[in-house]
Amino acid sequence: MTHPALTPFLAVRHLAQRLAGNATDDDALLAMAAGRRFVLLGEATHGTQDFYRMRADITRRLIAEQGFDAVAIEGDWPDAWRVNHYVHGEGHDDATAALDDFERFPAWMWRNREVLDFVGWLRAHNAAKPQAERVGFYGLDLYSLYRSADAVIRYLDRIDPEQAELGRKRYAALDHVREPQVYGYQAAFGQRPDAREGVIAQLLQLRADAQAHIERNGLAALDAHFFAERNATVVVHAEAYYRAMFGRRVNTWNLRDAHMRDTLLALADYRVRRGGTGRVVVWAHNSHLGDARATESHARGEWNLGQLIRQDVGDQALLVGFTTYTGHVSAASQWDGDVEHKWVRPALRGSYEHLFHSTGLDRFFLPLTDAAAEPLREPMLERAIGVIYVPQTERASHYFDAALARQFDAVFHLDETAALEPLDAPHHWHRPEAVLPGV
Repeated sequence: MTHPALTPFLAVRHLAQRLAGNATDDDALLAMAAGRRFVLLGEATHGTQDFYRMRADITRRLIAEQGFDAVAIEGDWPDAWRVNHYVHGEGHDDATAALDDFERFPAWMWRNREVLDFVGWLRAHNAAKPQAERVGFYGLDLYSLYRSADAVIRYLDRIDPEQAELGRKRYAALDHVREPQVYGYQAAFGQRPDAREGVIAQLLQLRADAQAHIERNGLAALDAHFFAERNATVVVHAEAYYRAMFGRRVNTWNLRDAHMRDTLLALADYRVRRGGTGRVVVWAHNSHLGDARATESHARGEWNLGQLIRQDVGDQALLVGFTTYTGHVSAASQWDGDVEHKWVRPALRGSYEHLFHSTGLDRFFLPLTDAAAEPLREPMLERAIGVIYVPQTERASHYFDAALARQFDAVFHLDETAALEPLDAPHHWHRPEAVLPGV
């Protein structure tokens, strides 16, 4: 079917499906997800309640109706593994305690009420399933250099004390101040020996010993070894990442997203070996999950998880973005700062978010694979708010050029959104940022 030439405005009006506020809102996305291995669900901010709630609702349906058996988040591997234990019905944590290992800034990304409710649901869902069919919860990120190294040694202490002692020697070059950025600086500038050879040797040793370790205790051994092997991989990639922070030749963004891709593919394979489907739902920021080739970051030589997964598996991956025009967000004003309840300024003219607002549709689902989406394949501004929101420099800090219909397969737009409520919100968080008259 051919369509008359459309402007971006008319393309949105033609394709958009208004949300009714009920379970049918996700039907079109579920139809697009049928048969896919990976569904990547983004967010335009790291602190919007609506995005978390909608991703949780979509994920419940993907699990219950289409057999997805893993959720992978933009969080650290060992932190998420504690949640994985909880949702599998293991250990003595309740839902709140299961999130306690998310201590690193920004803790509110995963210690919040929406995640709390979701992992509680996941545990209840799993309770009626055999162990091999239970849905898992995992982290894709690489910031846990020392915690992952410790986890590898603890694993080896249990199964092979001699290998544990060798592992301590291999990781010895990491142990000094146990601050990864200090390690990276000192190693990059020759103030201490770097640990690259030792950490790679440890990873290769774990992989070489995998079969012998796994044969000892069936499924439990498979889980334990995979946890340790991925922690050893985190150590290798994190060591390179922190060292590269102080170099000039390696793009640390690329290192991080390549690690996420490797972890996601390894996770899918592991879930199949475990007896599951290996179909994974991913929760991360739009900037990680939309195809970087459709954004200005491509000109800087940057790639991301969405691009890499598309290149690896093609149409087996579904890339879904989430956008907002205005509202409130949980974000800090500086790195390592307190979480604040901030007003999201109305989107700038010339942006996709302003275009969506101008349609008057309010809240809608926008499929982008139809030929009628062609006008949305041209670059416009797009907003990204991470863990820091600095509205004083809104254009420079939070906007970039992107071609939406090449970046995503579909987008959910919500004209006004609410702030994510942290479990550990400081007292002042409950006082929203003042909006000045006329602003």
